[in-house]
Amino acid sequence: MWEIYDDLIAAVPPDLTVEECLVGLHWTLVRARTVGLAMTPQEGTGTLSLAGRMAGMPVRRLAELIKSWNFFDATVGLAAINSVLNTPEQVERLSGRPLAIQPQTNAFAHFAGLVRGKRVAVIGHFPDLEALATTCQLSILERRPQPGDYPDPACEYLLPQQDCVFITATTLVNKTLPRLLELCRHFFTVLVGPSTPLTPILFRYGIDALAGSVVTNPASLRQVAQEGGTREIFRRGALMVQIGRDEVEEVRKNGTAPVAGCK
Repeated sequence: MWEIYDDLIAAVPPDLTVEECLVGLHWTLVRARTVGLAMTPQEGTGTLSLAGRMAGMPVRRLAELIKSWNFFDATVGLAAINSVLNTPEQVERLSGRPLAIQPQTNAFAHFAGLVRGKRVAVIGHFPDLEALATTCQLSILERRPQPGDYPDPACEYLLPQQDCVFITATTLVNKTLPRLLELCRHFFTVLVGPSTPLTPILFRYGIDALAGSVVTNPASLRQVAQEGGTREIFRRGALMVQIGRDEVEEVRKNGTAPVAGCK
């Protein structure tokens, strides 16, 4: 069950050090090769085991916290991983196009044409799902259900019936992602949210597309996180990025990228 975590940790070079860690109301930031983002847990309270000692320590040591059952520690671990993997250079290499021309639409708008008329599940109640619900048979699963949502244990019953599934990257923190990917192995799966590591490592585990973020203005983003901002990150220092498995493979072969679709 830990393989996906161990592979992400191993992708962090052992010689990099943490420059800064900031745990805000909604976003946790770690600065190393770039600034890595992860969503701060919104349920419960917690303490950080390495508070006051993170700056200057090896990034890999911080990344290892992703395996912690203290979800605040695990969030710092995920942000540390993203501080190495979610760089503009990585995105441009994988997608075969400049970061500047990445479409600034969320994953649900980006894949709207591909999921039209299909059975679609979204794990995590993201903003703006109303528009998606008009184009497909939508089921929303949420740990803290809103009216019309299913509670997250419903995944065992609902996911095998879907054509496409969007999974919040915070499932890496709460350790539910490995089981969710087992349930989704026969259909198109997107890992989505600013916390998403942008690495082809995840394609090995059945994920077909990644919809995450790249920080382009660290100072501005830091201010948003310090001041408790939420979606303002996309107006103040972060860009939305979508990368598909088929796209990466095609770029690797001959420099062109096909359009991805549901299985």
